[in-house]
Amino acid sequence: MVRAAAVAEKAGVRSVSIVASGFVRQAHAVAKALGAENMAIAEYPGVPMVDSRETLRQKVREVLLKNVIDGLTTPVPDAVKPVEPGPKDVVFKGTLDEVQELFYKNMWSEGLPVIPPTVDRVEAFLKFTDRSPDEVIGVLLPENRQATVWNVAVNGVMAGCRPEYMPVLLAIIEAIADPEFRIEDAGSTPGWEPLVVLNGSIIKELDFNYGASVMRVGRQANTGIGRFLRLYMRNVPGLRIPPGATDKGSIAYTFNVVMAENEDAVAEMGWQPYSVDRGFNAGDNVVTVLSCIGITPPTYSGGHTALDHMETITELIGRRIMAYKTASGARQGKYFPLLALGPSIAAVIAKDGWSKDRIRQYLYDNTRERAGLMESIAWQTGQTSFSFCQAVKDGMISKSFCESTDPNRLVPVFLTPESIQLVVTGDPGRNQSKGYVQNQNQGAPTSKKVKLPSDWKRLLK
Repeated sequence: MVRAAAVAEKAGVRSVSIVASGFVRQAHAVAKALGAENMAIAEYPGVPMVDSRETLRQKVREVLLKNVIDGLTTPVPDAVKPVEPGPKDVVFKGTLDEVQELFYKNMWSEGLPVIPPTVDRVEAFLKFTDRSPDEVIGVLLPENRQATVWNVAVNGVMAGCRPEYMPVLLAIIEAIADPEFRIEDAGSTPGWEPLVVLNGSIIKELDFNYGASVMRVGRQANTGIGRFLRLYMRNVPGLRIPPGATDKGSIAYTFNVVMAENEDAVAEMGWQPYSVDRGFNAGDNVVTVLSCIGITPPTYSGGHTALDHMETITELIGRRIMAYKTASGARQGKYFPLLALGPSIAAVIAKDGWSKDRIRQYLYDNTRERAGLMESIAWQTGQTSFSFCQAVKDGMISKSFCESTDPNRLVPVFLTPESIQLVVTGDPGRNQSKGYVQNQNQGAPTSKKVKLPSDWKRLLK
């Protein structure tokens, strides 16, 4: 809302943004980053979704209406955008402990110790790319700051990454800088966190874990790069929790480590890696970044046929967990949940003659939930006018979601078979899978090829 108001203000149209109390500080922070620091904000006191209808009407009459009128009639002074230091400016000299305190005080770290980003350390990272340090990758909201090759290296140093991770770091930032990804929404109340999926020979070259405990901290490549992305999101787009004001994750969680696919297992069962599903060639080094608002419990399935496993996955991961975000996705026409299949389970399914497309089709056809229940969930998250039938009329979803208006009718949990993401990873010695719930058009899967420097092999020696 604030971003739309900023566009109106720059076009010479006076505006006022109506914001509930919990979002006022965030609204002012976003407006400031957009060069409209003094934009008019009309506060609705409290949380409208927990107020009764009568209380809501009373607050609108007695408080909100006055705030709107004041916002439209009070003169607004011009905003002044702060000046930031240049890329190579030395902002501080001191001991290691003093550096930690300074960075934490200025919200440049997430509270964990950082490696001081000295010029020498940053330049060590730059040796692993042929790109200019000044190259602008994109401009990232909410703080409207440029993503550059230089500041990617700076944050990579701070996060404790190795210099040779630089090509992967750059590909990740290219992904989140893509407008399709909508990094500006990473501070929304669901508290979603990016999930990075990695494919290609670089998995082994940089020693990523793709087996047992794949999503646990402990392997430097998976962990350091996962931490890098969270740190970068604080420092460049400016997504900071309190005392910052731009990250409104209500009950959020912290960074995901990198999910590397077990491409050896995929090849043995005759499937193609996830990167091919994303439009690349087998063997390409590819990162895919998507939002994740929740992870299912570990789901164990047993049996020697594909159906033995698919029936369990459909019920426990699909219907009971993935259905939570179906309505939100239907409103946007986008929902891309990810299923991480354990190698032993994927091997049984493949041996039974199933392709990845058949898995997707089975999940789409057989994962169903009551329309009324999912519409109720949508209402409780603030989508008070949502209905599946209206989404069908708007062309967002297929007619299968509105074959009647019976609230007890069963509708698909997945919007399309193609929207389901499949990755093979984890412990090959166990029969476990997990689901990763994605957040509709916020953080839609975005893939970028990892661009290696011309002398990559020599640099790795």
